[in-house]
Amino acid sequence: MDRKIDAAPFLSGLVCLGLTACTPAENVPATSDGRCPHPPVGNFVSIEGGSFLMGSDTGYREEAPQRAQTVSSFAMGVTEVTNAQFADFVAETGYVTSAERAPDPALLPANAPARFRKPGAAVFTLPKGAGPGHWSYVPGASWRRPEGLDSTIEGKPNEPVVQVSYEDAEAFASWKGARLPSEAEWEYAARAGRSPTTYEWGDDPPSAETPHANTWQGIFPISDTGADGFRGRAAVGCYAPNPWGLHDMSGNVWEWTTSPYSQIAQGPDSVMTIKGGSYLCADNFCRRYRPPARQGQEASLPSNHIGFRIVMGEAP
Repeated sequence: MDRKIDAAPFLSGLVCLGLTACTPAENVPATSDGRCPHPPVGNFVSIEGGSFLMGSDTGYREEAPQRAQTVSSFAMGVTEVTNAQFADFVAETGYVTSAERAPDPALLPANAPARFRKPGAAVFTLPKGAGPGHWSYVPGASWRRPEGLDSTIEGKPNEPVVQVSYEDAEAFASWKGARLPSEAEWEYAARAGRSPTTYEWGDDPPSAETPHANTWQGIFPISDTGADGFRGRAAVGCYAPNPWGLHDMSGNVWEWTTSPYSQIAQGPDSVMTIKGGSYLCADNFCRRYRPPARQGQEASLPSNHIGFRIVMGEAP
Protein backbone atom coordinates (compact mmCIF):
# COMPACT_ATOMS: atom_id res chain seq x y z
CA MET A 1 0.00 0.00 0.00
CA ASP A 2 1.36 3.37 -1.04
CA ARG A 3 1.21 5.86 1.85
CA LYS A 4 2.94 8.74 0.06
CA ILE A 5 0.21 10.04 -2.22
CA ASP A 6 0.92 13.41 -2.99
CA ALA A 7 -26.38 32.68 26.44
CA ALA A 8 -27.51 29.43 28.14
CA PRO A 9 -29.15 28.10 24.95
CA PHE A 10 -26.08 29.21 23.05
CA LEU A 11 -23.65 27.78 25.58
CA SER A 12 -25.37 24.41 25.45
CA GLY A 13 -23.48 23.86 22.23
CA LEU A 14 -20.15 24.55 23.90
CA VAL A 15 -20.19 21.90 26.61
CA CYS A 16 -16.73 20.33 26.85
CA LEU A 17 -15.69 21.19 23.27
CA GLY A 18 -12.07 20.66 24.10
CA LEU A 19 -12.50 22.42 27.45
CA THR A 20 -13.62 21.05 26.23
CA ALA A 21 2.08 4.31 16.73
CA CYS A 22 4.59 7.02 17.58
CA THR A 23 7.27 6.78 20.21
CA PRO A 24 7.86 9.84 22.42
CA ALA A 25 10.93 10.75 20.39
CA GLU A 26 8.88 10.83 17.20
CA ASN A 27 6.20 13.18 18.43
CA VAL A 28 7.75 16.45 19.56
CA PRO A 29 7.24 19.96 18.20
CA ALA A 30 9.37 20.88 15.22
CA THR A 31 9.97 24.24 16.87
CA SER A 32 9.08 25.92 20.15
CA ASP A 33 7.98 29.23 18.65
CA GLY A 34 5.04 28.04 16.58
CA ARG A 35 6.79 28.35 13.21
CA CYS A 36 6.66 25.14 11.16
CA PRO A 37 8.14 26.06 7.80
CA HIS A 38 7.53 22.94 5.71
CA PRO A 39 4.14 21.38 6.48
CA PRO A 40 2.93 18.74 3.98
CA VAL A 41 -0.14 20.80 3.08
CA GLY A 42 -2.30 19.39 0.29
CA ASN A 43 -0.85 15.87 0.38
CA PHE A 44 -2.92 12.74 0.86
CA VAL A 45 -2.05 9.29 2.15
CA SER A 46 -3.82 6.20 0.88
CA ILE A 47 -5.34 4.08 3.62
CA GLU A 48 -6.16 0.46 2.97
CA GLY A 49 -9.52 -0.55 4.37
CA GLY A 50 -9.81 -3.01 7.19
CA SER A 51 -11.31 -3.77 10.58
CA PHE A 52 -10.46 -2.32 13.99
CA LEU A 53 -11.84 -1.89 17.48
CA MET A 54 -13.72 1.41 17.57
CA GLY A 55 -14.66 3.26 20.74
CA SER A 56 -13.68 2.52 24.32
CA ASP A 57 -15.18 0.90 27.39
CA THR A 58 -12.83 2.78 29.73
CA GLY A 59 -13.19 6.39 28.54
CA TYR A 60 -16.19 8.72 28.57
CA ARG A 61 -19.54 6.96 28.44
CA GLU A 62 -20.36 8.22 24.94
CA GLU A 63 -17.35 6.27 23.62
CA ALA A 64 -18.83 2.91 24.64
CA PRO A 65 -19.27 0.21 23.71
CA GLN A 66 -16.01 -0.77 22.11
CA ARG A 67 -16.96 -2.71 18.99
CA ALA A 68 -15.54 -4.16 15.79
CA GLN A 69 -15.83 -1.80 12.84
CA THR A 70 -14.86 -2.20 9.17
CA VAL A 71 -14.07 0.60 6.72
CA SER A 72 -13.31 0.60 3.00
CA SER A 73 -10.12 2.01 1.50
CA PHE A 74 -9.84 5.78 1.15
CA ALA A 75 -7.27 8.57 1.01
CA MET A 76 -7.00 11.20 3.76
CA GLY A 77 -5.46 14.65 3.88
CA VAL A 78 -2.12 14.59 5.67
CA THR A 79 -3.04 17.77 7.54
CA GLU A 80 -6.05 19.79 8.52
CA VAL A 81 -7.19 22.28 5.86
CA THR A 82 -5.27 25.52 6.28
CA ASN A 83 -6.10 29.21 6.14
CA ALA A 84 -4.28 29.49 2.82
CA GLN A 85 -6.19 26.60 1.28
CA PHE A 86 -9.52 27.97 2.44
CA ALA A 87 -8.61 31.43 1.15
CA ASP A 88 -8.01 29.95 -2.31
CA PHE A 89 -11.46 28.36 -2.16
CA VAL A 90 -13.14 31.63 -1.20
CA ALA A 91 -11.20 33.62 -3.83
CA GLU A 92 -12.25 31.23 -6.60
CA THR A 93 -15.86 30.69 -5.60
CA GLY A 94 -16.88 33.80 -3.67
CA TYR A 95 -18.18 31.55 -0.91
CA VAL A 96 -19.53 33.26 2.21
CA THR A 97 -19.22 31.23 5.40
CA SER A 98 -21.89 30.70 8.04
CA ALA A 99 -20.11 33.04 10.47
CA GLU A 100 -20.19 35.82 7.87
CA ARG A 101 -23.98 35.59 7.44
CA ALA A 102 -26.64 36.81 9.84
CA PRO A 103 -27.84 33.90 12.02
CA ASP A 104 -31.12 32.25 11.14
CA PRO A 105 -33.69 33.78 13.52
CA ALA A 106 -35.45 30.41 13.69
CA LEU A 107 -32.41 28.97 15.45
CA LEU A 108 -32.35 31.67 18.14
CA PRO A 109 -34.46 32.04 21.27
CA ALA A 110 -36.98 34.86 21.01
CA ASN A 111 -35.22 36.75 23.82
CA ALA A 112 -31.68 36.30 22.47
CA PRO A 113 -29.50 39.42 23.02
CA ALA A 114 -28.94 41.65 19.99
CA ARG A 115 -25.32 40.52 19.52
CA PHE A 116 -26.53 36.97 18.75
CA ARG A 117 -28.43 38.34 15.76
CA LYS A 118 -25.26 39.64 14.11
CA PRO A 119 -22.83 37.60 12.01
CA GLY A 120 -20.23 36.06 14.27
CA ALA A 121 -19.11 32.88 15.97
CA ALA A 122 -18.10 31.20 19.22
CA VAL A 123 -14.75 32.30 20.61
CA PHE A 124 -12.75 31.00 23.52
CA THR A 125 -10.60 33.84 24.82
CA LEU A 126 -7.35 32.63 26.35
CA PRO A 127 -6.66 33.70 29.95
CA LYS A 128 -5.09 37.10 30.46
CA GLY A 129 -3.53 38.23 33.71
CA ALA A 130 -5.38 36.80 36.69
CA GLY A 131 -8.63 36.11 34.84
CA PRO A 132 -9.65 32.73 33.44
CA GLY A 133 -10.32 32.09 29.80
CA HIS A 134 -13.96 32.07 28.74
CA TRP A 135 -16.40 31.32 25.92
CA SER A 136 -18.55 33.98 24.29
CA TYR A 137 -20.37 34.76 21.07
CA VAL A 138 -18.32 37.40 19.25
CA PRO A 139 -19.90 39.43 16.43
CA GLY A 140 -17.44 39.77 13.56
CA ALA A 141 -15.56 36.57 14.34
CA SER A 142 -15.02 34.51 11.17
CA TRP A 143 -12.40 32.38 9.45
CA ARG A 144 -10.60 35.61 8.50
CA ARG A 145 -10.72 36.94 12.09
CA PRO A 146 -10.99 33.87 14.32
CA GLU A 147 -11.06 35.70 17.66
CA GLY A 148 -13.06 38.72 16.46
CA LEU A 149 -12.52 41.95 14.57
CA ASP A 150 -9.24 42.70 16.36
CA SER A 151 -7.69 39.39 15.26
CA THR A 152 -6.26 38.27 11.93
CA ILE A 153 -4.90 35.26 10.07
CA GLU A 154 -2.31 37.42 8.35
CA GLY A 155 1.06 35.72 8.63
CA LYS A 156 -0.62 32.41 9.59
CA PRO A 157 -1.25 30.70 6.24
CA ASN A 158 -0.47 27.23 7.58
CA GLU A 159 -2.60 27.33 10.70
CA PRO A 160 -5.76 25.22 10.40
CA VAL A 161 -8.75 27.19 9.24
CA VAL A 162 -11.36 27.54 12.00
CA GLN A 163 -14.71 29.30 12.43
CA VAL A 164 -16.12 27.05 9.73
CA SER A 165 -19.47 25.31 10.12
CA TYR A 166 -20.21 21.79 8.93
CA GLU A 167 -21.79 23.32 5.82
CA ASP A 168 -18.64 25.36 5.14
CA ALA A 169 -16.41 22.30 5.51
CA GLU A 170 -18.61 20.30 3.14
CA ALA A 171 -18.54 23.12 0.59
CA PHE A 172 -14.74 23.19 0.59
CA ALA A 173 -14.54 19.41 0.30
CA SER A 174 -16.93 19.39 -2.65
CA TRP A 175 -14.86 22.10 -4.37
CA LYS A 176 -11.82 19.85 -4.05
CA GLY A 177 -13.70 16.83 -5.39
CA ALA A 178 -13.49 15.29 -1.94
CA ARG A 179 -15.64 14.79 1.14
CA LEU A 180 -15.46 14.81 4.93
CA PRO A 181 -14.56 11.58 6.72
CA SER A 182 -16.98 9.50 8.70
CA GLU A 183 -16.26 9.04 12.39
CA ALA A 184 -15.20 5.45 11.74
CA GLU A 185 -12.79 6.46 8.97
CA TRP A 186 -11.33 9.19 11.14
CA GLU A 187 -10.77 6.92 14.14
CA TYR A 188 -9.37 4.10 11.98
CA ALA A 189 -6.85 6.53 10.48
CA ALA A 190 -5.90 7.90 13.90
CA ARG A 191 -5.22 4.38 15.18
CA ALA A 192 -2.95 3.75 12.16
CA GLY A 193 -3.19 0.00 12.43
CA ARG A 194 -2.16 -0.18 16.08
CA SER A 195 -3.97 -2.08 18.78
CA PRO A 196 -6.17 0.09 21.01
CA THR A 197 -4.24 2.27 23.45
CA THR A 198 -5.34 5.16 25.61
CA TYR A 199 -3.76 7.72 23.31
CA GLU A 200 -2.80 7.79 19.66
CA TRP A 201 0.84 7.14 20.59
CA GLY A 202 0.41 4.68 23.48
CA ASP A 203 -0.74 4.65 27.09
CA ASP A 204 1.51 7.34 28.58
CA PRO A 205 -0.20 10.75 28.87
CA PRO A 206 1.37 13.80 27.23
CA SER A 207 3.81 15.79 29.34
CA ALA A 208 5.99 18.88 29.07
CA GLU A 209 8.89 16.65 28.07
CA THR A 210 6.92 14.61 25.52
CA PRO A 211 3.82 16.64 24.61
CA HIS A 212 2.93 14.54 21.52
CA ALA A 213 0.28 17.04 20.41
CA ASN A 214 -0.89 20.64 20.76
CA THR A 215 -3.02 20.51 23.91
CA TRP A 216 -3.48 22.62 27.05
CA GLN A 217 -0.81 22.42 29.74
CA GLY A 218 -1.85 23.69 33.14
CA ILE A 219 -5.19 24.04 34.90
CA PHE A 220 -8.01 24.76 32.51
CA PRO A 221 -9.30 27.47 32.10
CA ILE A 222 -6.98 29.35 34.45
CA SER A 223 -3.56 28.99 32.88
CA ASP A 224 -2.04 27.42 29.80
CA THR A 225 1.70 27.30 30.36
CA GLY A 226 2.42 26.67 26.70
CA ALA A 227 4.95 23.99 27.67
CA ASP A 228 4.33 22.24 24.34
CA GLY A 229 5.48 25.35 22.49
CA PHE A 230 2.04 26.79 21.75
CA ARG A 231 -0.69 28.78 23.44
CA GLY A 232 -3.49 28.57 20.91
CA ARG A 233 -3.46 27.00 17.49
CA ALA A 234 -0.26 25.69 15.91
CA ALA A 235 0.54 25.53 12.22
CA VAL A 236 -0.30 22.15 10.75
CA GLY A 237 2.52 19.62 10.71
CA CYS A 238 4.37 20.98 13.74
CA TYR A 239 4.29 17.51 15.30
CA ALA A 240 5.61 14.34 13.72
CA PRO A 241 3.02 12.24 11.85
CA ASN A 242 1.54 8.97 12.99
CA PRO A 243 2.76 5.76 11.32
CA TRP A 244 0.41 6.33 8.38
CA GLY A 245 1.78 9.83 7.76
CA LEU A 246 -1.08 11.86 9.26
CA HIS A 247 -0.34 14.97 11.32
CA ASP A 248 -2.37 16.42 14.20
CA MET A 249 -4.85 13.60 14.65
CA SER A 250 -4.64 14.55 18.33
CA GLY A 251 -5.04 18.12 19.54
CA ASN A 252 -4.66 21.44 17.69
CA VAL A 253 -8.27 21.72 16.45
CA TRP A 254 -11.32 19.48 16.50
CA GLU A 255 -12.35 18.07 13.11
CA TRP A 256 -15.81 17.69 11.58
CA THR A 257 -17.03 14.24 10.52
CA THR A 258 -20.15 13.19 8.59
CA SER A 259 -21.48 11.13 11.49
CA PRO A 260 -24.42 12.43 13.52
CA TYR A 261 -23.68 12.50 17.24
CA SER A 262 -26.88 10.59 17.96
CA GLN A 263 -29.73 8.97 16.04
CA ILE A 264 -31.75 12.20 16.11
CA ALA A 265 -32.98 13.11 12.62
CA GLN A 266 -30.77 15.55 10.80
CA GLY A 267 -31.86 19.13 10.17
CA PRO A 268 -30.42 22.63 9.78
CA ASP A 269 -29.07 22.56 13.33
CA SER A 270 -28.06 18.89 13.47
CA VAL A 271 -25.54 17.83 16.06
CA MET A 272 -22.57 16.24 14.28
CA THR A 273 -19.61 14.31 15.68
CA ILE A 274 -16.25 16.06 15.90
CA LYS A 275 -13.03 14.20 16.62
CA GLY A 276 -9.46 14.72 17.79
CA GLY A 277 -9.68 17.30 20.56
CA SER A 278 -8.00 20.68 20.41
CA TYR A 279 -5.51 23.06 21.97
CA LEU A 280 -8.15 23.60 24.67
CA CYS A 281 -8.12 19.96 25.80
CA ALA A 282 -6.66 19.78 29.29
CA ASP A 283 -5.75 16.80 31.45
CA ASN A 284 -7.74 18.24 34.36
CA PHE A 285 -10.97 18.85 32.46
CA CYS A 286 -11.59 17.01 29.21
CA ARG A 287 -9.22 14.36 27.85
CA ARG A 288 -10.70 14.17 24.41
CA TYR A 289 -7.40 14.20 22.51
CA ARG A 290 -7.72 10.40 22.21
CA PRO A 291 -8.77 8.40 19.10
CA PRO A 292 -12.04 7.01 20.56
CA ALA A 293 -13.10 10.34 22.09
CA ARG A 294 -16.03 12.09 20.46
CA GLN A 295 -18.00 15.26 20.97
CA GLY A 296 -21.25 16.62 19.58
CA GLN A 297 -21.35 20.01 17.88
CA GLU A 298 -24.24 21.89 16.27
CA ALA A 299 -23.61 21.84 12.53
CA SER A 300 -24.41 25.54 12.25
CA LEU A 301 -22.16 26.70 15.09
CA PRO A 302 -18.56 27.57 14.09
CA SER A 303 -15.90 28.13 16.75
CA ASN A 304 -12.24 29.05 16.96
CA HIS A 305 -11.14 25.54 17.88
CA ILE A 306 -12.92 23.48 15.19
CA GLY A 307 -11.54 22.82 11.72
CA PHE A 308 -11.55 19.83 9.38
CA ARG A 309 -9.60 17.62 6.98
CA ILE A 310 -10.85 15.97 3.81
CA VAL A 311 -10.82 12.48 2.33
CA MET A 312 -11.24 10.96 -1.11
CA GLY A 313 -12.38 7.56 -2.25
CA GLU A 314 -15.13 5.14 -1.36
CA ALA A 315 -17.60 6.29 1.26
CA PRO A 316 -18.50 3.88 4.08
